[in-house]
Amino acid sequence: MILVFGSLNIDLSFPLPHLPVEGETVLAPACQPGPGGKGLNQAVAAARSGAATAMYGRVGADPFGETLRQTLAAEGIAGAGVAPGQSATGCAAIAVAADGRNLIMVGSGANREATADQVPDDALDAGTTLVLQLEVPIAETVALARRARARGARVVLNAAPAAVLPAGALAAVDVLVVNEIEAAMLTGLSDPDAALGALAAGDCGAVVLTRGGAGATARCGTECWHVPALAIRPVDTVGAGDAFVGALAAALDAGADLPAALRRASVAGGLACLKPGAVAAMPDRAAINAALDRLPPATPR
Repeated sequence: MILVFGSLNIDLSFPLPHLPVEGETVLAPACQPGPGGKGLNQAVAAARSGAATAMYGRVGADPFGETLRQTLAAEGIAGAGVAPGQSATGCAAIAVAADGRNLIMVGSGANREATADQVPDDALDAGTTLVLQLEVPIAETVALARRARARGARVVLNAAPAAVLPAGALAAVDVLVVNEIEAAMLTGLSDPDAALGALAAGDCGAVVLTRGGAGATARCGTECWHVPALAIRPVDTVGAGDAFVGALAAALDAGADLPAALRRASVAGGLACLKPGAVAAMPDRAAINAALDRLPPATPR
C-alpha cells in the first residue's frame, strides 16, 4: 500500500517558444489548466504503476479543490485523507519552453495547512510505503516520517523542492530521492558524486540521485548501481521527477529490489516527458512494461 502525504495543486501551464528572462514578457497561445502538485503527481504515478494508493493533504473549499478530489476518484486513489483547508487550493504557474525546459512558481495555499496528525497510526505499518516531499510544511513531513518509521513503515522521501532539513531528519528515511540541486542543498557539496557519497554515509538507508538525461544512481551501504535515462525527445519535463518517484515507490512496495525499481523508475520518468502536463503525462504500468526493454538493467558501479 502506498500512502502519499503531500501537496495538491492546480497547474496553470503556459507553452512558450522560450523561457522568459528577467523583465521579459513572452506570449503563450493559451493557458492550460490541469491537476498537479508533487504529492498528487506521485500518487497518480504510483497508482498507474499498479499500487493501491491513498492520498493525504489539504485543498481549499473552492472549484479547484473539487477538481482535485475528482482527479483522485478518477485515478482510483483513496482521497478521504484530503482534508478541507482554510486557504485556497494550491496553484502553480508553469512556463514550458519548446525544448521541454520549464520554470515553476507555486502559491502553496491550503498545502501550508497539511498536518501529520491527518494520517492515523493504523494507516502506518509494515505493509505501508509512505511517500513524502517538501511542498507541505517540513516539520509536519519530518514528524510523520519519524512516526511511520517507528511503526515499521517504509519511508520514501523526495527532498524536493530543495530545502534544508532539521538535524537527524534523514534517520527516519529508508529511501531518499534527490536531484543534483537537492543533493547539494542537503550536503553543501557541489560535486554530485561527492554529495551522493556523503548522503549514503549518513543516517538514511538508500539514496537515489537523479541526473536528468544522464540517468540515475543509487547507493545503499557499500553497493552502488546506475541506470541510464530512456532515449527520448522531451516535449515537457514537468512531472518527470514525480513519475520517477511514484514508479520507484510502487516497484519497491510490490517487492522489487532497488536495482529493478530504479530501472522501472527511469523508464517512467522518461515516458512522462513525452506528453504535456503533470498528472496527464504520468505513464501507466502497461506503458512502462512496454518500454522496459528499451532500457538496460541497472548496473553496479
